[in-house]
Amino acid sequence: MSKDNSEPAFPAPEASMEHYGKADGYTGMSLRDYFAAKAMQGFSASPSMIDSNDSRAIAYVAAASYAMADAMLAARSA
Repeated sequence: MSKDNSEPAFPAPEASMEHYGKADGYTGMSLRDYFAAKAMQGFSASPSMIDSNDSRAIAYVAAASYAMADAMLAARSA
């Protein structure tokens, strides 16, 4: 997924956002980012990742988390 077109993870009605000066009524992370964060927690809980400071392992977890999020979004629209 090259561009994140997913809806907000935690949408708020426009009226509730007036206090913060937000015109569109939606702020925060996208649903894709939310799914990726949840997947990252699972990947990071693996015993092989707990003490890893290897930049390749960290990059793998980040890429795999977004791949999982993209699959979850695709499954939702199927």
